[in-house]
Parts: sequence; C-alpha cells; structure tokens
Amino acid sequence: MSRNQKKSEPCKAPEELPKNSENDKEENGEAKKKEQEELPPFEVVEGSRIPVSSFKFQFKNVEYSSGRNKTLLCYTVEREAQIFRGYLEDEHVSAHAEEAFFTNVLPQYISSSPVGVTCYVSSSPCVNCAASIARCLKRNKTLKLHLVVARLFQWEESEIRGALRGITSAGCKLRMMKSADYSHVWQNFVEPDIILDEEGNAEQQSEQGDFIPWEDLEENAKYYEENLAEILR
Repeated sequence: MSRNQKKSEPCKAPEELPKNSENDKEENGEAKKKEQEELPPFEVVEGSRIPVSSFKFQFKNVEYSSGRNKTLLCYTVEREAQIFRGYLEDEHVSAHAEEAFFTNVLPQYISSSPVGVTCYVSSSPCVNCAASIARCLKRNKTLKLHLVVARLFQWEESEIRGALRGITSAGCKLRMMKSADYSHVWQNFVEPDIILDEEGNAEQQSEQGDFIPWEDLEENAKYYEENLAEILR
C-alpha cells in the first residue's frame, strides 16, 4: 500500500463514541514517526557520478548558500594499494551525508593497515556530523583523513567553530577547496557533459572535459580560507 493510501474504516455503530482527539494526535504522530523511521536515511551512489547541474550548484563556494540545503560528499579511500571512490548525498532529514559516511560506509574499509581517506564536501560539517568524524578518528588510529570543503556551514556560530576545532584536534586535516580540487572532483566524480552528434542525437562523452571555474571561485576560496584559519587559530 502506498503512503498516500488509507485503509477503509468500517462504519461506526450508533452507540460508538467518537475517538478522543488527543488519541488521534498521538496515533497520527506515532504513524508519522514510524514512516520516517522506515525511510532510508541517505542514498549511497557507488560507481556513479554527480550530474553536472548538481555539482555546479551544490559545490559553488558562494558566501550565501540560499537553496543549497543538501550536502554532497565525494570520497576516495586508499587501502593496501587499492582505491575506492563513491559519493553520498542527503536524501532524508534523519541523517547527513557526513554522518552516514563515517558511521555506515567507511567502517567496511577500515583494517589494521593504514587507510587514507579524502572527502570533498559541499559544505563543512554540522555539530553532530563533526562529532561522528571525531569519534571515527579516535576509534581508528590507522585512519588518515583529509576533509576538503567548498563552503563553511554556519561558521559564525560558536558551537560550529568548536566542532571544527574538535575534528582537527582528533587528527582531521581540514581545508577549503581550491581550483585544483574542483578540477579533481570534476574529472573523477562528475558525469561527462552530454553532447549532440551530427544527427542531433544526444551522446555522452567518454571522457570529461576540462573544468571551467566560475568567475569568483578563487576570491571566494580565499575568503573562506581566511575565516577557517581564524577559527582554527
């Protein structure tokens, strides 16, 4: 049965009293809570690439990130001469991409051998995600983590600033994305552009073209870099 469908209810007998409105609210609340729990907390896309439009919108390092309420996380895991890549994105409110990666995805790659992880994220972690990252680093001493972010999330808030200092104290190398990082993500995690053949049919390029930075990319990166340095000082 779909979520929008409702079971038909039998007609009430004349002597049946109406349900208490407070009970209705409780039942509706419990049903809604159960429905949210049944939803997958995040979507993991393995071996696929981010659409060009999503990359250009979500990773753009603007100061005011209006409408950018989704986090994209691209990861590279290096372990015993093997390289694994993938990306996650927020789909439901019950988990953020960072928390999902560090609690559900990364543990499968952890071993007694050194593990190097680089995450390119559209924005820096919130307090809860930062706590998950710090716990993961403290539990796994073989893990070397680089977190490269496009924008700083609510960086003026004292709790956020403390959380960012906390993950660096735990061993995370945190820095802002630069042009070279955008080019790397573009080549390794973004779908090649769709082009048209001579007959006007769409076909996908076998290789990704060069990344063309937006006009204020370097200026914005420097702005965020200075603010991050001040936070971590």
